[in-house]
Amino acid sequence: MTLTLPSPASPLKIGTRGSPLALAQAYETRSRLAAAFDLPPEAFEIVVIKTTGDNQALIAADKPLKELGGKGLFTKEIEEDLLSGAIDIAVHSMKDMPVAQPEGLALDTYLPREDVRDAFISPSLTSLHDLAEGAVVGTSSLRRRAQLLNRRPDLNVVEFRGNVQTRLRKLSEGLAECTFLAMAGLNRLAMTDVPANPIETSDMLPAVAQGAIGIERRADDNRAAGMLAAIHDHETGLRLAAERAFLAALDGSCETPIAGLAELNGTTLRLRGEVLRPDGSEAISDDQSCPVEDGAELGREMAAKLLVKAGEGFFDWKA
Repeated sequence: MTLTLPSPASPLKIGTRGSPLALAQAYETRSRLAAAFDLPPEAFEIVVIKTTGDNQALIAADKPLKELGGKGLFTKEIEEDLLSGAIDIAVHSMKDMPVAQPEGLALDTYLPREDVRDAFISPSLTSLHDLAEGAVVGTSSLRRRAQLLNRRPDLNVVEFRGNVQTRLRKLSEGLAECTFLAMAGLNRLAMTDVPANPIETSDMLPAVAQGAIGIERRADDNRAAGMLAAIHDHETGLRLAAERAFLAALDGSCETPIAGLAELNGTTLRLRGEVLRPDGSEAISDDQSCPVEDGAELGREMAAKLLVKAGEGFFDWKA
């Protein structure tokens, strides 16, 4: 099939949120597409779309994501513009993406994954282990909150909403002794001045798909499919297939604290998964390996195993 490539006169429209990190991810996508097809940057138009999750009033409210409407807060308006044809492709942080896409859309292109680890951010401390008893720590992540309270039930965990810059400002105002971000975001923004230290995955297993960029398109758009195939990272795709299958079989919303990480070693895939009560009072985990091609099946099997191990009362808090 011969692709009709975009041009400055008829650019491919790339939809994104307007935060600095979202824009950095959109620019990376543009750069990779331009390089793959030897096109000038002007052959692509970055279209900024304001989502419900970008509402400053919601950010200021510092409420948990599940109370504000879940992961769809960051995708609804973008996906509506994609379906209407206002944009041609959409760039997302994969950890923000629900496991199911709206009818008519496809999400099967991933860029090479960045550092998957969480970052411990503090102007005076370097590690979780340095926190004094009863320390105030800030996070907007249900998963991080549950993991922190599971390891350190003495901590006082408060809500920290907003993009990287907003959270750093709140930290500088003394609202908490530390906060947490993804190392991937800090790296993509080249924020070397941030007092960040990576947290090893043995201490804090990351969110499913953390560090990965996904590119969504209309399912029937053959041109977009052909172009995106040229920049798809196969290894990241294998890893996310296992992680997102695990997430989907457990709970595809943002209402359950879930962590998961798949890693490749030659032809072997290792998957670690964890599910927790929101108050951190209980955590159930598993660690298994399989041939890389069986990653998605392993994700589903691991989820089923954890659900059995959790028992009937584990999710009573959701009622």
